[in-house]
Amino acid sequence: MKTIENRRTIRKYSGQPVTDSLLHALLEKAGRTQTMGNLQLYSVVVTRDEAVKQRLAPAHFNQPMVTQAPVVLTVCADFNRTSRWCEERQTVPGYANFLSFVNAASDALLYTQTFCNLAEEAGLGICYLGTTVYSPETIIDVLKLPRLVMPIATLTVGFPAEEPPLSDRLPLAAYIHDESYRDYTAEDIDTYYIYKESLPENRHFVEINGKETLAQVFADIRYTRKDNEALSTTFMAALRRQGFLE
Repeated sequence: MKTIENRRTIRKYSGQPVTDSLLHALLEKAGRTQTMGNLQLYSVVVTRDEAVKQRLAPAHFNQPMVTQAPVVLTVCADFNRTSRWCEERQTVPGYANFLSFVNAASDALLYTQTFCNLAEEAGLGICYLGTTVYSPETIIDVLKLPRLVMPIATLTVGFPAEEPPLSDRLPLAAYIHDESYRDYTAEDIDTYYIYKESLPENRHFVEINGKETLAQVFADIRYTRKDNEALSTTFMAALRRQGFLE
């Protein structure tokens, strides 16, 4: 059985089907996760249809696992359902605002993580796609998401056809702060990042990108200021479209 200590990101899947009974059992169990006000401010769109996967793929930079995985799950921050409940029960909802989006997004991410843990324990492989927040309007259109529903996370799900190496992680001391936040010194950064920077695969990554440090690869190539600002603009536009911003 897989545990959190040996979890791997799986991008290649076998032909073994993921049955509705297994998937629904895991989705239901994940519903026991923490949630604000016990409102469960999330919805999950399950995609199995090949044509719909093809339409979703561009939103995820056409990464092959989107079309190859048996199941694609899009987890959404959802205040539409709760608002409809209020309207049907003689009260006026007040959730068309940014704070409500933050609450629903937090619920959606908590649910996503719980589902991932349960699915991996059941033998499934998962790939979490951070690209969901890069092209939200495409996903909104393809999945026909109504007002007050915003895509937050996408998972490709299937039985693994690979066993990639474990990804490196920072040591505990790098992210634990006792009593109050302790800012980082240059010596701290050296201590906490030396292992990551010394790995052969990361040194090769630096070399093939023509950079001097691993941090330069991330800041100058992978996640640039220009891209982050542009994608922030599109994300805010999607939030306005979905009713979470004026």
